[in-house]
Amino acid sequence: MDLSIVIPVRDERANVAPLVAEIRAALDAFLSYEILYVDDGSRDGTAEEIRRLLREGAPLRLLRHASSCGQSAAIRTGVKRARAAWIATLDGDGQNDPADIPLLWRLACGSPPHPPLLLTGEREKRRDTWTKRQASKIANSVRRRLLGDGTRDTGCGLKLFPRALFLDLPYFDHMHRFLPALVLRAGGVVRSVPVNHRPRGEGISKYGTFDRLWIGIIDLFGVMWLQRRASFPVLLEEETRGKAALSCRSTIALEP
Repeated sequence: MDLSIVIPVRDERANVAPLVAEIRAALDAFLSYEILYVDDGSRDGTAEEIRRLLREGAPLRLLRHASSCGQSAAIRTGVKRARAAWIATLDGDGQNDPADIPLLWRLACGSPPHPPLLLTGEREKRRDTWTKRQASKIANSVRRRLLGDGTRDTGCGLKLFPRALFLDLPYFDHMHRFLPALVLRAGGVVRSVPVNHRPRGEGISKYGTFDRLWIGIIDLFGVMWLQRRASFPVLLEEETRGKAALSCRSTIALEP
């Protein structure tokens, strides 16, 4: 299997079938993949809709949280149970375009395995409300200045990265919004790729814009602390029975 697509959702029943259809249209003839829906405490029948598509033969897996634990927790649940060495993430509201995944995949396949690579979508033409765009603009500007991650849009749900890379990063609630800074801290490379962005399919966002803004400020200082406390020794040699092998530049074992 080439790719595991992790989609965290909460109360997105109406958006499941259209998004799955788009993923299949974009990828069925392109690579081997699985779709992991992580239901983060939905109450609108999202799980039942995913089960219906499963019965119809869609390449799906359903993971459910007993109660809502947040987007970062849902992503981590999906990544931990993924079968592929590479992970793509999408938001479950249909705003990310699955047709962009093949572009990110080609870029990943054309890159060396070391240092590890995070490809993150950059929404050049946001299709959100004015309030949401302004809050995101402020948050991205402050984060970029304080963390120095060079990424203009960390909030885009479309990302591609090695599974092992993600699992080596420090986990905390809302950590998905700081992936570029955390990957750079781990010695990785971050590349932003312009991607399509669309209006939400159905329903409304389940997380308040200004709630995320205030929580993000607190998390920002935590990530700054992590950056200052980072220490990654270079492994010169690993001796095993009957042979010695030189390491790569990083101490983190990563699968290409």
